[in-house]
Amino acid sequence: MSAGAVCGEDEVLNRLTVRNLAVVEKVEVAFDPALNVITGETGAGKSVLMGALELALGGRAEASVVRDGAKEAEVEADFGDLVIRRTVTREGRSRAWVNDESVSVAELKELGRTLVDIHGPTANQRLVEEAFQRELLDAQGKVGPLAEAYAVRWRDYSAVLAEIAAIQGLGDEDEADMLRFQVDELAGAALTEEDETVAERHARAAHAEEAVEDANALTEALGGDRGVSEILAALQPKFRAMARHLPAAEAWASEADEIAVRVQELSRSIADAASALDVGEEDFAALDARLTLVNRLKRKYRAESVARLLALRTEKKARLEAIENRDARLSELEAARAAAERELRAVGEKLTRARAAAGEKLAKAVTQELKDLGFRQAKFAVALEPQTPDAHGCDRVVFMFEPNPGEAARPLAAIASSGEIARVMLALKVVTTSPTSKRPNVQTPKPPNHTTPQTLVFDEIDANIGGEVGRVVGEKMRAVARAHQVIAITHLPQSAVYGARHFVVSKSVSGGRTRTSLSPVAGDARVSEIARMLGGEKLTSVVRKHAEELLQLSC
Repeated sequence: MSAGAVCGEDEVLNRLTVRNLAVVEKVEVAFDPALNVITGETGAGKSVLMGALELALGGRAEASVVRDGAKEAEVEADFGDLVIRRTVTREGRSRAWVNDESVSVAELKELGRTLVDIHGPTANQRLVEEAFQRELLDAQGKVGPLAEAYAVRWRDYSAVLAEIAAIQGLGDEDEADMLRFQVDELAGAALTEEDETVAERHARAAHAEEAVEDANALTEALGGDRGVSEILAALQPKFRAMARHLPAAEAWASEADEIAVRVQELSRSIADAASALDVGEEDFAALDARLTLVNRLKRKYRAESVARLLALRTEKKARLEAIENRDARLSELEAARAAAERELRAVGEKLTRARAAAGEKLAKAVTQELKDLGFRQAKFAVALEPQTPDAHGCDRVVFMFEPNPGEAARPLAAIASSGEIARVMLALKVVTTSPTSKRPNVQTPKPPNHTTPQTLVFDEIDANIGGEVGRVVGEKMRAVARAHQVIAITHLPQSAVYGARHFVVSKSVSGGRTRTSLSPVAGDARVSEIARMLGGEKLTSVVRKHAEELLQLSC
């Protein structure tokens, strides 16, 4: 499993299985592809389930999470095409697998960022990341074509800068003198591809006399007056005499004749090869000198072959020319750099204007959503901070939030309240999700992976609110769930009634051990849970009636 592997566009969290994690002995939950709500009494173990999901996505593993008496804790998250499994031992050792292939925690964390976006008290929130904010703005404002055009100009500009830096890093006149000598030496050697075999040819020439003697002996034995071919020829009358009484001898005679012909051909081949081995003293001296030269150059330039020596000659010549022409080339490149920078800034200014226009629209829409979510006088803004041009533009995109009148707007990254950030994210998701999008189990257009994992988790997004705002939060989450899977832990019945699937976390004590369980509820059981959330332990008929009305109104 490579670190770069990602799930398909329509993958959502289908199933989460937890074993021996804290107070959870075993819990297995199958999620709906739309809005899932999880409720339960305080301390029942909802945070343990969120911790299990974070662990599966590459979160920190500690030995203390292993249930007492168990050897290890295990979490498995099924995303359809991807199944993630992670274990933690009592000694604190952690292992992870994706589709049964072992991966590092770093790889798991990187993959997890593309799968699930968690917003809660302890989760890392992508909303505060600069890249997230920029890409979300560009996607929502349809700035993509301009951003692509800018990226092309940036690549051109960067290439010119890289060449300038390379030329400025070239050597001085001393290096040029050395290169001239080396180029002249290699060129003077007049090396060719034929020099690759000089050692082999030298070895043959050095043993030519001995080889010629052996060849002469072989040709004499094969084709001489008393050689094999003569012996076979002399046997032909014997074969013919035998054939009068033994018909098979005719075939033997033919075979012997064929052998005699092949022996003669072999003898001639050996003789021809031997004649080619005849090397004069002057030719051998030339081979010896050539071999000495090639070997010396190989040692000097640490080259394993003549081909490498030829390549070195080309490389050194090119570097020498670069040094000799440095000033002229730098002048050309400086002009190219200035032109590339002008083009880059021109496109960058257009990109800034497009982002500013998109930012105004996004800020207005998100501010309105925040009012619905209980931030009556809050303001959301998109600031563009000028900067030296980089790979993404001439400005930084910064999401700003002003929760109360009279307080200065601050970057989202500077806001301490995770609840505020979670509701800002919900508002953004409502704005950036098309109202005509279908449920996520049907193919729908998706924003880029970096900005929008398919599964969103809101952990107590409705903390410190209630009543009508809680109802609006539920409606907004259901709206987002038309294009994303949403998992929400909530304490508000007004929000919980909007879930497509409702789970209740409960805690029990059996045999002296505490166990947490998670069960789906529907029908009367769901009415009872909503009533419990409304009225606590004393479930009167009025409270139950109210619960039924909330569920009906949410349909």
